[in-house]
Amino acid sequence: MIVFPAIDLIAGQVVRLERGDRAHMKVYSSNPVAVAEHFKEQGAAWLHVVDLSAALEEDEEAREANDRAIEALCHVPGLSIDVGGGVRSLARIDQLAAYGAKRIALGTVLVREPGFAEVAARGFGELLVADVAARDGQVKVNGWREGVGRSAEDVVGELAGLGFRHLVFTDIARDGMQTGIDVDAYRRIAACAGFPVVASGGISTLDDIRALAAAGDNVVEGCITGRALYEGNFTLAEALAAAGDAASASAPAATAGDNADSSSTKGGCVC
Repeated sequence: MIVFPAIDLIAGQVVRLERGDRAHMKVYSSNPVAVAEHFKEQGAAWLHVVDLSAALEEDEEAREANDRAIEALCHVPGLSIDVGGGVRSLARIDQLAAYGAKRIALGTVLVREPGFAEVAARGFGELLVADVAARDGQVKVNGWREGVGRSAEDVVGELAGLGFRHLVFTDIARDGMQTGIDVDAYRRIAACAGFPVVASGGISTLDDIRALAAAGDNVVEGCITGRALYEGNFTLAEALAAAGDAASASAPAATAGDNADSSSTKGGCVC
């Protein structure tokens, strides 16, 4: 299981919000590259970056500061960058790809403009990640400030049908709150998608990471953790070890009859 340490950016600073609320923000660093290099030293291969200034439609100065930070992060040797937040045009996808991003997450625009989602999926394929966030099972968009009257299962099933094969699912009520995770929620979303998802929101202990890894590679591709790292609940090195140990423990022992080339069957949406 991939562990994605998170860097959320506002005006070029590393921050965390509680439940996506701009009024409840804590600044952790004014040097995103130094934070990224620290994560790399602990063994990170991926970094999850969120452009909150774009997502929250902040002023041009704040967004330009984030652009400079994102481009610099994409040039940290040895790190693959997964970036999202306010990505709502093909031009923005091209810009982030030119910076060197390895995955680019789309959120609001996928729900607001399904025609755009189809064109983007067809044009950019595996580069794109569907970013779906929900509170009480209902999807929220535009920096998690607006509801759309649709369930997470409905939206995820539609996006999978359009060809998306990477998905981050965020439990808004738990995001930034260190309240623990709901593994069953990710099982339901993975079943609807037909492929494993990246879990986001609520990770507070190493046991949360172990529980996600133990769900299996067909359910959870990775997990995003931010505030728990910044608050010192555990180190990234400990998180990576927990993910690896749990994944190994959950894997069935091979037998002589196993076919090493066989692939697991992906389930359809059972919602």
